[in-house]
Amino acid sequence: MAGNDWLNSYLEAIIDSGPNVGDSQSSLLLRERGYFSPTRYFIEEVITGFDESDLHRSWARASATRSPQERNTRLENMCWRIWNLARKNKQLEGEEAQRVAKRRSDHERGRREVTVDMSEDLSEGEKGNTLGDLPAPAESVKGQMRRVSSIDVMENWAAQQKEKKLYIVLISLHGLIRGENMELGRDSDTGGQVKYVVELARALGRMPGVYRVDLLTRQVSAPDVDGSYGEPTEMLPPVKSENPAHEIGESSGSYIIRIPFGPKDQYISKELLWPHIPEFVDGALVHIIKTSKVLGEQIGYGQPVWPIAIHGHYADAGDSAALLSGALNVPMLFTGHSLGRDKLEQLLKQGRQSKEEINATYKIMRRIEAEELTLDASEVVITSTRQEIEKQWSLYNGFDPVIERKLRARFRRDVSCLGRSMPRMIIIPPGMEFHHIAPQDGDMDGEIEGSGVDPSSPDLPIWAEIMRFFTNPRKPMILALARADPKKNITTLVKAFGECRPLRELANLTLIMGNRDDIDEMSSTNASVLVSILKLIDKYDMYGQVAYPKHHKQSEVPEIYRLAAKTKGVFINPAFVEPFGLTLIEAAAHGLPIVATKNGGPVDIHRVLDNGLLVDPHDQQSVANALLKLVADKQLWGRCRQNGLKNIHLFSWPEHCKTYLARIACCKQRHPEWQKPADGYESSGSDSPGGSVSDIQDISLNLKLSLGDEKNEGSGAVDNYVDSGENVIDGKGKLENAVSMGTPKAGSTYKSEYHVGSSKSSALRKRKYFFVIAVDGNGTSDFLESIKKIVETVRQDKSIGSMGFILSTSLAISEIHSLLVSGGLSHSDFDAFICNSGAELYYPSSTSEDGTHRLPFLLDSDYHPHIEYHWGGEHLRKTLLRWAASTTDEKGEEGPIVSEDKSGSTTHCYVMKVEKPELIPSIKELRKSMRIQALRCHVIYCQNGNKLNVIPVLASRSQALRYLHIRWGVDLSHIVVFVGEHGDTDYEGLLGGVHKTVILKGVGGGVDKHHAHRNYPLKDVVQFDSPNITQVEGCNSNTIMSSLGKLGILKT
Repeated sequence: MAGNDWLNSYLEAIIDSGPNVGDSQSSLLLRERGYFSPTRYFIEEVITGFDESDLHRSWARASATRSPQERNTRLENMCWRIWNLARKNKQLEGEEAQRVAKRRSDHERGRREVTVDMSEDLSEGEKGNTLGDLPAPAESVKGQMRRVSSIDVMENWAAQQKEKKLYIVLISLHGLIRGENMELGRDSDTGGQVKYVVELARALGRMPGVYRVDLLTRQVSAPDVDGSYGEPTEMLPPVKSENPAHEIGESSGSYIIRIPFGPKDQYISKELLWPHIPEFVDGALVHIIKTSKVLGEQIGYGQPVWPIAIHGHYADAGDSAALLSGALNVPMLFTGHSLGRDKLEQLLKQGRQSKEEINATYKIMRRIEAEELTLDASEVVITSTRQEIEKQWSLYNGFDPVIERKLRARFRRDVSCLGRSMPRMIIIPPGMEFHHIAPQDGDMDGEIEGSGVDPSSPDLPIWAEIMRFFTNPRKPMILALARADPKKNITTLVKAFGECRPLRELANLTLIMGNRDDIDEMSSTNASVLVSILKLIDKYDMYGQVAYPKHHKQSEVPEIYRLAAKTKGVFINPAFVEPFGLTLIEAAAHGLPIVATKNGGPVDIHRVLDNGLLVDPHDQQSVANALLKLVADKQLWGRCRQNGLKNIHLFSWPEHCKTYLARIACCKQRHPEWQKPADGYESSGSDSPGGSVSDIQDISLNLKLSLGDEKNEGSGAVDNYVDSGENVIDGKGKLENAVSMGTPKAGSTYKSEYHVGSSKSSALRKRKYFFVIAVDGNGTSDFLESIKKIVETVRQDKSIGSMGFILSTSLAISEIHSLLVSGGLSHSDFDAFICNSGAELYYPSSTSEDGTHRLPFLLDSDYHPHIEYHWGGEHLRKTLLRWAASTTDEKGEEGPIVSEDKSGSTTHCYVMKVEKPELIPSIKELRKSMRIQALRCHVIYCQNGNKLNVIPVLASRSQALRYLHIRWGVDLSHIVVFVGEHGDTDYEGLLGGVHKTVILKGVGGGVDKHHAHRNYPLKDVVQFDSPNITQVEGCNSNTIMSSLGKLGILKT
């Protein structure tokens, strides 16, 4: 129609600029129709590519319009909308290019600064080592375990490990996890990761030397899920095996532990779990402590048996594992499974959503920050493939392959890394159980009759369920097993099959896409993919050639593989990007050749197994050709089958677990450890999770700070102390360092003495409630008045019972003392003082009677060794000073923007005074800068933005409360935290967990500028409608009492 010439011109312009149509797609259309059809392009490419649901409705209405003029008008409007979408996509692509360039520039600058700081370039030896191949610092020949390929060798190895009694904690939070009949594919959260963690826990529990494995997950008691997910404990019995090498572990040692957190009667997606993570951490902490005590009675000679490692799976569990690792001071491991930055980049490239829209849907920025924290806290990051390290983890601020290579080489040469650290990236492919697999050598001839099932196998209903779809069930089966998710790329597979006539004549296609009852009940994304597939089946008239059963059990999956192998079929994984590809391992174990995406883990799997072909998932013709080649060439099919079966043992769970345990053994072991009575400290007892509280002043060194000493005289000792992370210090050295260095000011003078007979800690242990005052401010009279009002008001109500008070602040202990004195408050009014944003912990002490002027506080010298993991010490301080000077130069302002506050700094908290708050970078930029330089620390703007505290990465005020729980048995659920409406940049950590929180609106200072530049909104991490959080106006007696009543503290 001549009136539609404008339509052709607009659509052809879109082709030139559109992101979703390449040359191959355009040529395909030309081949099919002989000319380019704007209508076909519009319907099949534009609407599908931009995912605008209302476009299709508009097109339908326009097509149904009888008036040519009105139809042309509507079509013209639609073209303008499409043009706008294309322009928006171009804009998003430009923004992404700028972000990539900036990230590259930032990393290059960080590398230069690290190189300058280390005062040397990469040596030839450092250049020659490839990423991930360098051993850990403590690694020895003994730690490098060779593969075990025979039962005799396995038994010898088992005998060497038998004396070990290890406790391992695994964490996987989202999805539905149980040991049997896993509902894989039920939703996007219940996928391959669920199977992986369950089988890993089961396999580790069977390994020699492993006494217990706990897999911690969420307890779900919701009406729409099975009741088994609400059971608090589930034992994972070992899988039976005829191979004695599989029976050498202690088979009863693996459990699924379900921790209640989040909405009690709802099953929610992983994107909604973030505000509830602190609640899980507190619940998991209680479980681990109790279990450690029980194990101590069984195998620890009365001493708690702490986990040898805590292993988080996925970002949410990684965030939890980091907090638990810091609270318990035990090594952390992490497996990403899939990574947020990689997903963000993929979504941005699609051009359908802006970064803000992506974050609103997936909470992607919170996920990325959690993954950055895991890099800060992890000793080992376990990956499945080299591609994951080089292409995905390299996107993060906290990991740089160049710096990692340099640090690893320095470790090997026993050279100081100057306070810098990188987690060890280890490639360990996921394992698999092979005991139940018996590859079939026969084919289907003579076995399948008209009913489509082997009459000799009446107990295989899944075979009948699949075969009922096929007109000719004897043809080879092309099998795809993946949920209906766009990234799994099933639609391309169906198109490739439908448009390749020779392939359709030779083979059938089976699509196992999870379980469903009704398409309308599926998520919109999954339903959209499934509807598209059904339409394609109808379009190409593939009835009788494609099977898509609605239901299958997890226990039937091996039979599905076996059925495909018996038909001499092929397994395909066409995902756009596949992090690993566990289904490829499963298929190979059943004798199926594979066709897989060339993006991600399948490359490494194919390199080992050599049992199929790799394809470009975007190239439909390449997918069809690969499938046709394997189905048609029986010799190639047989060779690929044999290669897979020959090499599959390299992916067994025993192989995986041996490498896994060897890597854990290379970690520097640490756990909660208190000084013993012989050194002036008490030993662990049974009255508290980590040790009984007999008397703080009876069991600890009374270290008192001299008010007169303001000079930093101990810099040399500081250097030696902070380097202890690389050189293990014996118990005596730790005690000497605790006496000389466990001070709020390096080089300060102390008097140490023992006190016996005080009832202070006995009273602390008997407290019913603790009230934590964490109202942030700058030490003004308003801050003091809030403290006084809370203490006075709470003490008036005797119905609360025995109570204690804890002051939690960014101030140094000397500043706290001055504040209390000025307000007429006594230090004895409080049971503990969390100072310097969580870097220091003090208890009140009796006033000295020798006439000297010393602060009446007792330092918890066990706390510093507990939090100093990855602490950069003096090297970090020098970097901060260099950064302060560079900010002044860059801004071109007279006078410094920040300067060192020596009087407020301690060995574990460097304080910077902010001279010009309006010029200071945001907190996320500071954290980014530290991470890029491999400096692991917690950076906090405090005191209304006038101070900057830099403390150990896993130290915080909220973590200090968890330490009190571990050390002294303080019940976290009986803690009430008072905070202001705003606060320091660590404010969010005080709002979650099992403790109660009172938000005093209109009270306290805040760093609004830096909170405004957060990576994610506060609502993504704090559940303000939680029953444990209440908000009241102001800070007066009425509002305080009202808040305690709402929280159930006061008796009504």
